[in-house]
Amino acid sequence: MIIRSLEKCRSVCARHACGCATQLRRVNSTLANVSTNLELQNEPEDFSSIEQRIIKQPDYFDVHNLFTVRDLFNARVHYGHKEGSLDDRMRPFIYGSRLGHLIFDLDKTASYLRAALNIAAHIAFRDGIICFFNRNALNAHLVEKKAMEAGEFSYTRFWRGGIFTNANVQFGAVTRLPDLCIFLNTQNNILTPHTAVRDSAKMAIPTIGIVDSNCNPNLITYPVPGNDDTPCAIELYCNLFKAAILRGKQKRREFLEPLNELIK
Repeated sequence: MIIRSLEKCRSVCARHACGCATQLRRVNSTLANVSTNLELQNEPEDFSSIEQRIIKQPDYFDVHNLFTVRDLFNARVHYGHKEGSLDDRMRPFIYGSRLGHLIFDLDKTASYLRAALNIAAHIAFRDGIICFFNRNALNAHLVEKKAMEAGEFSYTRFWRGGIFTNANVQFGAVTRLPDLCIFLNTQNNILTPHTAVRDSAKMAIPTIGIVDSNCNPNLITYPVPGNDDTPCAIELYCNLFKAAILRGKQKRREFLEPLNELIK
């Protein structure tokens, strides 16, 4: 409609060219600008520019509404170990103690968990490989099931050293390492940390880890203070990370569909 009106105005000016030369040039310039803007609007947005726009938004995937502090409380995320097992590096996340057991500050846990979910959604949006880790036999089947439902990978057995740091020799070929490791617990047992946490840090692989009161959070990229033993807490973590990953993948499909149609 705008282009048609400008063309009509241009034809009128052309018939009265003796006094409308300046106005004709102005109409031609406006018509060219409008046509260029309409062409740019019709072209699909480049995927790299989409990624940059998404990164600037603090919570593009709306992970903040996946849970509430009440959900964490009901899942017993606030329960820590006994007072004597406290790691000094976990003191900032402790609210207090009750009957000899440490209690996590769930407001801090919620903040750290939302940041971790946001990272997981971004990695999934960029088609990254995500691997879930768990060493507790009680929750192994649950972790494997949720990772499969999210379309990702899991490892719930004993971790052999060198799988990340010496992958080409271990597997006999160039191997793509995960883009994100999610640790549902960061220790092999009560005393020794999970070997994959150390290997991920060596290979600069980002990690998300549920760190209990007896854990060392320093090697975890995105630590989440909370209970890492109780099945209901592990189930909540798995469901949240699964939901965040699926949201990231859904957004990726929505952006790629117009590009795929254009290629066809």
